[in-house]
Amino acid sequence: MGVLLKKGNWHIDYRTPNGRRRREMIGPSKKLAENVLRKRKVEMAEGKFLDVIKKERIKFEDFAQEYFNIHSKQHKKSWKTDSYPIKDLGRFFNGKYLYAITPQDIEHYKMECSKETVGDKTISPATVNRHLDTLRGIFNKAVVWGKLQTNPMKSVQYLKVPPGRLRFLEREEIVKLLANCNKKLRPIVVLALFTEMRRGEIFGLKWHDIDVKRNIITLLNTKNGEKREVPMNEQVKTALIRVMKHPESSYIFCNEQGEPIHDIRKSYSTALRKSGITNFRFHDLRHTFASQLVMAGVDLNTVRELLGHKDMTMTLRYSHLAQSYKQRAVDILGKKMDTFWTLSPITKEVHNSENLQTIDNKLVTHFGA
Repeated sequence: MGVLLKKGNWHIDYRTPNGRRRREMIGPSKKLAENVLRKRKVEMAEGKFLDVIKKERIKFEDFAQEYFNIHSKQHKKSWKTDSYPIKDLGRFFNGKYLYAITPQDIEHYKMECSKETVGDKTISPATVNRHLDTLRGIFNKAVVWGKLQTNPMKSVQYLKVPPGRLRFLEREEIVKLLANCNKKLRPIVVLALFTEMRRGEIFGLKWHDIDVKRNIITLLNTKNGEKREVPMNEQVKTALIRVMKHPESSYIFCNEQGEPIHDIRKSYSTALRKSGITNFRFHDLRHTFASQLVMAGVDLNTVRELLGHKDMTMTLRYSHLAQSYKQRAVDILGKKMDTFWTLSPITKEVHNSENLQTIDNKLVTHFGA
């Protein structure tokens, strides 16, 4: 313990009862620094720091389980997806106290994860980052709940992730897929193709969510927890009309007992196989919806709103599909300007001249350098 002068200001240096070193900048007065240091000694003697010691002696696995039970299960729709990252994090951090886990420890975890393999494949950077997201959430709650002072994840950078997988169907493939879907599967695929709804949102649909007069499907149980209204076209309405309504269930897609369905993997895989479509997940139907809209010339902001993205970050992955259609846009502008171009005096001179240099000079003079 002591006081020290640094860059014109006096600091106090001491250790808490649990052995952690602390420094505080007091100011230009040495006397004040000495008084504050004496005050800290009294506080420690009176046991002010004992509650801190008690809070900090919490092992990672105990708090991670508390986080999972109290936070994940209660507040996250995808709470089950936290179980695997917590289990994996436990291999590295179990047995350590929360306060003892440092940014350097987390960097070691990143390095070890990046080397590991599942089968013959190395764990992807995206998977490592998802585990880091869970770890960040655990430490954030530890701070909020008074178990830690700071989150060690603050200074940890995520791994760079290569561009995401983007697989979508061409129009001919869409026709084949719908033709090979059985009676129960077809309306589900139609909704995925023409509304951008996620699988869970489709499975959770109830008849009162459908507003035929306004051509709107209302989603309350969305991924981000916000209400979303999805427009319906004629294909969607026709598909829903053909669904046999269960007499005792409010769910649109349900089993014989009236319970919402949760698994279509077998029928969906069969439809893909009959259609000759490979390497295509159900979620890729959502990519197909967005891709076909962009290629039809729909602006990205409208696509963003239809997909329910909060910002353009995720939607921009489809931007490259619009490149060939940008040429069509400027061609349309050119056709609209044909009349001006034909009647313009400079255009007449251009057509009647054989001197290319003269043409260039006149264009610069006409439109400005």
